Amino acid sequence: MVHYAYRKKDLVKLQAGEYVSLGKVESALKNCSLVDNICAYANSDQNYVISFVVPNQKQLSTLANKKGVEGSWEEICNHPTMEAEVLKAIKEVAESIKLQRFEIPVKVHLSPQPWTPETGLVTDAFKLKRKELKNYYLNDIERMYGAN
Repeated sequence: MVHYAYRKKDLVKLQAGEYVSLGKVESALKNCSLVDNICAYANSDQNYVISFVVPNQKQLSTLANKKGVEGSWEEICNHPTMEAEVLKAIKEVAESIKLQRFEIPVKVHLSPQPWTPETGLVTDAFKLKRKELKNYYLNDIERMYGAN
């Protein structure tokens, strides 16, 4: 049994009472080959986790090709088929490493821009700045939780 040591602000209590460690979910899902970086997010008045992913450009472009999805990098990232494919890949990884069902993101938003210290979304050591990411993706968060 692996025990994770996480900071308190990393824990979110879902509507149904389960506690999710966002850091645990993120470190697990970074094992997905389509993912370069990931930020898990959960609203405590909701019962599921969502995620923001900086996709691996090479892997996602190859997959887009296979799926017949064309366009700019931004168009590929915003394409519903690609979101669905990344979500499917994330779920496979999550199940293979035995994440709890409630820990697995239900929706994903693909970010065409990488998160760098210059964008202010990660620290110089590339740790996620949760508050800044939340504010940056506020519209997407509302959309992902609003469109049930």
